Amino acid sequence: MSVNTEKLTVIALAAGKGTRMKSPLPKVLHPVAGRPMIEKVIQASKGAGAAEVRVIVGHGQNLVRQVVEPMGVACYVQDEQLGTAHAVKCAKPETIEGDVVIMNGDHPLIEASDIKEFLRIFRDEKCDLAVVTANVKNPGEFGRIVRNRGDLVAIVEAKDASADTLKIKEINTGIYVVKASILAKYLPLIKNNNSKKEFYITDLISLCIADKCKVQPIISTPKVAVGVNNQAELAKATRLLFKRKAMRLMEEGVLMIDPRSAYVEESVEIGAGTVVYPNVFIRGRSKIGSFTVIESNSFISDSEVGDSVQIRAGSYLESSRLHNKVSVGPYARLRPETEIFEEAHVGNFVEMKKVKFGKKSKAGHLTYLGDAEVGEEVNIGCGTITCNYAADRKKYKTKIGNRVFVGSDTQFVAPIEVGDDAIIGSGSTITKSVPAKALAVARGKQFIKENYAPKAVEVETETEEVKK
Repeated sequence: MSVNTEKLTVIALAAGKGTRMKSPLPKVLHPVAGRPMIEKVIQASKGAGAAEVRVIVGHGQNLVRQVVEPMGVACYVQDEQLGTAHAVKCAKPETIEGDVVIMNGDHPLIEASDIKEFLRIFRDEKCDLAVVTANVKNPGEFGRIVRNRGDLVAIVEAKDASADTLKIKEINTGIYVVKASILAKYLPLIKNNNSKKEFYITDLISLCIADKCKVQPIISTPKVAVGVNNQAELAKATRLLFKRKAMRLMEEGVLMIDPRSAYVEESVEIGAGTVVYPNVFIRGRSKIGSFTVIESNSFISDSEVGDSVQIRAGSYLESSRLHNKVSVGPYARLRPETEIFEEAHVGNFVEMKKVKFGKKSKAGHLTYLGDAEVGEEVNIGCGTITCNYAADRKKYKTKIGNRVFVGSDTQFVAPIEVGDDAIIGSGSTITKSVPAKALAVARGKQFIKENYAPKAVEVETETEEVKK
């Protein structure tokens, strides 16, 4: 079997304003399932083996460039939006060799496997030009594919179609595969003889047919036709992407109680046997191990979670790492650079930031630990605080050794160190380092005045008599 070494270039059209989005953000930067939709198109293109991706930018180009250029693509400017053919022309197709795929930057459901299949058919059939089509129940404003005895005759825009043509269910998805030489030859011949005075890429079809080029429709699935033109379509695309991700995870052995309400981004990895409750959001570069339980209303972002971890309801994890058999929550917050080691417990209403929390240590409830290192088998009592932010606006570290017992309502004024096996009395404000195996108590002396309350009542009574 011969291997096709023809070069592939993708041209992604991303210059439009997206007026119907009613948003100041360029349309292609609107997030679909957590990431800008143009990212999905570029990722699919690169996954299909594109040697080069050329993105046509225009409206909000500075913002678009910030997103796409770090992905290794080249941007070409369309100063005036004069139609799809004009946009493609801005990509300088005369400098391209091999095969070209043209698509819109607002088709976030496209996958690398889809592009590979289009390209395979195009090359196997030795086409000069192919248009990707789909059969849909409600064609709406899509251009209709008109055939004669199975052969493509024309693409008719909905606004120009007759009543009979509007009954056609096969539509133009806006995706084209074409030889670069064909594109360079016929693109300059497209005219703007229409009411909008724009240059349409669909006219390339009729020019090639008239010149006896081999033009063929490639029928695909309706998902590749899903574009985004308004906020409702954006929400629909997001829902479909989350659904697709959930189905794949379940195929890999992840248990989802209600996949319709599990919001897991494409970049997330989850191990087999893990249980995901309803209304869970997992995003970014998060990686979840096996046999972990993630309860409802938890939010996990860019975090690594080990095996057999319990993340209880309402917990928020951001750029943190949880080792095996850790339990967190309910209603715990782990902020960036926090690492919880094996079998440790972080309870309800506990917040940690930039903390290393040792094996089998516990912080049961109502605690803030920031810029701290906590050893193994440490007990952190309720209401404990590390006072890490000083008047000089700098952060200071608290270090607590192994097997330390910290009584409730303790404040550690950093920088400070507590040695192994030390005991901190409840209600203490610790301002000096504590040696190993020491007891530290720092609180005001308790005074007791007996029979004080009756005297207070007598004084109050006398005061009332004077007023009278």
